[in-house]
Amino acid sequence: MNTVHTINLVGGRGYTGSELLRLMAGHPAMGLGVASSRSHAGQSISSACDGWPDDGSSFSQLTPKDVSAHPADAWVLALPNGLAGDWVKSIRAVSPGSVILDLSADYRFDPEWTYGLPERFRNEIRQAKLLANPGCYATGAQLGLLPLIDMLSWPPVIFGVSGYSGAGKTPSPRNDPDVLRNNLIPYSLAGHMHEKEISHQLGAEVRFMPHVAAFFRGISLTISFELDRRTTAAELFEIFRQAYSSEDRVTVSEKIPQVNAVQCTPDAHIGGFTMDERNPMRGGVVVVLDNLLKGAASQALQNLNLALGLDEYSGIIS
Repeated sequence: MNTVHTINLVGGRGYTGSELLRLMAGHPAMGLGVASSRSHAGQSISSACDGWPDDGSSFSQLTPKDVSAHPADAWVLALPNGLAGDWVKSIRAVSPGSVILDLSADYRFDPEWTYGLPERFRNEIRQAKLLANPGCYATGAQLGLLPLIDMLSWPPVIFGVSGYSGAGKTPSPRNDPDVLRNNLIPYSLAGHMHEKEISHQLGAEVRFMPHVAAFFRGISLTISFELDRRTTAAELFEIFRQAYSSEDRVTVSEKIPQVNAVQCTPDAHIGGFTMDERNPMRGGVVVVLDNLLKGAASQALQNLNLALGLDEYSGIIS
């Protein structure tokens, strides 16, 4: 008989939490212990989460003091930045053997935590109890730069465009369809959290300029770089093809990838390899992914699968 691992989710009503619940509903070896949501306590999970069975389960309202009453193999924290600390402290005190996966930026710079980018740290994730899930922009940017990291001669420039789900559910101009209609909104053009995250993880400075567009989900990243050697577009494509040849959730092609090809999928697409004929050390590449899945929930499930000794792609439906 297969073991079913109990997963507790704190912050289950946000976009990422809802996506993770939807994926868990079809997971053969994971079961939900409790889903906590302060704003939706008592509301049925099925009414708030597409794909969740109408099984009578509802959101609870937990505090860190309630951890001992809800044993689990893993805890997922889907909270705003800055709020994970008390939960982590309580879980580690009560259940040191449980895996903790944090979806916020709180621990992405902490050396005690394993950074959950499977394409780079798969072996480390398998041994980890503390997992920091990468940011959505940061996931795509790193996938687009990792094969080139030893060839960069200058900080790459990353032009990012996200669907407005990336701004969360709290009302703001960046998730208001009326404001976004026929519009593109740039923001945080220097020092964005993901710029710091990408630079920290790559050990190399990058320049990142995020924008939000009128579509709901998905991210497109156009990355411009300068290399330390002359390179052709064909050589660039081959570098990436080899780098990701064994990755089930990364597709590499010569053509420029489109956001609508990855929406509602757990995949990243990389392509559009270009080198400037005037300066064959200067080039570009495009990465697209779904910010709510590969940029958040399905990547979190990859990490949980690995940390719990399961098949990495179990429960992840393309």
